[in-house]
Amino acid sequence: MRIDRYTSDDAVLTELGERLKRARLARNVTQDALATEAGVGLRTIARIEDGESTSVVNLVRVLRVLGLLDALDALIPANTINPFTERAQTGRVRRRASAPGASRPGASGGRWVWGDETGERS
Repeated sequence: MRIDRYTSDDAVLTELGERLKRARLARNVTQDALATEAGVGLRTIARIEDGESTSVVNLVRVLRVLGLLDALDALIPANTINPFTERAQTGRVRRRASAPGASRPGASGGRWVWGDETGERS
């Protein structure tokens, strides 16, 4: 099954569980051995393979033992913009996102004040 943006959360978890199970079996590793080496409980391995929710740290531990941790690098690629280049271009490094269409305080010449949620001045 292909996972894309239209795949439900439950379907994604089920598919990931199946893929991890196939990877474990391809390496001829028992659930018990995987749990021991990953430092998680046997029930955690069963839950992951059954497509149930788990913590990210448990998933990372299992991926590491199965030799699949490198695949996470492709999941969310590193920022290709060098922070030093960004600072030189803008004078600062971005630390947070803003709402779409939101203006920064002072961008229209005035300071934002309570009650001015619309951004209009009277």
